[in-house]
Amino acid sequence: MKTPRYIIDEAALERNLKILKSVSDRAGVRILLAQKAFSCAAVYPLCAKYLAGTTASSLFEARHGHDNFGGETHVFAPAFIPEEMDELLGLVDHIVFNSPRQVALYGEKARAAGVSVGLRVNPEVSVATTPAYDPCRPNSRLGSTRATLNAQRATFNLLDGLHFHCLCEQGVDELRKVLVGFEERFGDLLPQMKWVNFGGGHHITRADYDVDELVALLNDFRARHPHLTVYLEPGEAVALNAGTLESRVLEIQPPGEDGISNAILDTSAACHMPDVLEMPYTPRVCGAEMGTAGPHVYTFGGPTCLAGDTIGTYSFPRPLHEGDTVVFEDMAIYSMVKNNTFNGVNLPDIVLRHVDGTEETLRRFGYDDFAVRLG
Repeated sequence: MKTPRYIIDEAALERNLKILKSVSDRAGVRILLAQKAFSCAAVYPLCAKYLAGTTASSLFEARHGHDNFGGETHVFAPAFIPEEMDELLGLVDHIVFNSPRQVALYGEKARAAGVSVGLRVNPEVSVATTPAYDPCRPNSRLGSTRATLNAQRATFNLLDGLHFHCLCEQGVDELRKVLVGFEERFGDLLPQMKWVNFGGGHHITRADYDVDELVALLNDFRARHPHLTVYLEPGEAVALNAGTLESRVLEIQPPGEDGISNAILDTSAACHMPDVLEMPYTPRVCGAEMGTAGPHVYTFGGPTCLAGDTIGTYSFPRPLHEGDTVVFEDMAIYSMVKNNTFNGVNLPDIVLRHVDGTEETLRRFGYDDFAVRLG
């Protein structure tokens, strides 16, 4: 079996989608796929049965969602590229600007194109636990504070909606805190709006997520603002735990002074799962425990020349051998969308495992994918 390879589990994906659809139906909200986390067009027809559309952060993502998913297409960027605006407005239904200045530049043009205009706001409520993923941290470039908005009130009349995004892999309690801050700072603007977008970071499909409490919170908000259409745009929740990355052990080095062996894999953290280094975090491995408590301990490293291309340290109940398969869990999100060919390392195949257990190879990469991109 060729490795490395990403495997998307169709059954697990559909389980997530059904949970999200239940929230939509029970709370009367519209849920969109944030493509920044997962953008495999082969499963878009399945996703489109349960979700209202997609969100994008660039022209290419907007085109991808528009052409392959359908439904509503929303876009947000910290600043838009002027030369791309005409094409972008031909693809999207909603455009969310990051500042009153961007609204002033493009708002009337968007309205003339029939596109609904929104502004991302900063409720100034920090709940994200990692500063790099906290849009409300001091001096954040994402979203307008109320003070910034008050200084440029001329843009108010161009707005159809407000957008906030403050969460990162979080639950209802954090959303409630953010929503309080949002309504305190921007609630007086809601009567003139048509919609509000609660952004992403909602871990709705995680096993311990309180879905009933989310539905109650959303229904309470909608009861207080019945004229508003409410959007959520999770990315991770759509494909959470719906994919794996299969790798192979290439070599096991002798134990070091600490008694731990390095196992070199054909999978790279730097190339194939960049979030391991960027977050950073240690991915789960099937049949292993994280750390050094078990009888057979290995530190997994990739095949690149980067000294820090280290995935994590794991304990196994039996020894590993060269040629063994190692399976990393929860690899559908922020892996395929971020991977790269550093060092000329090839990209993993992308495989769809259907509900009946059969496997379909969606994409196989080769030398041209590395060589052509750099000219």
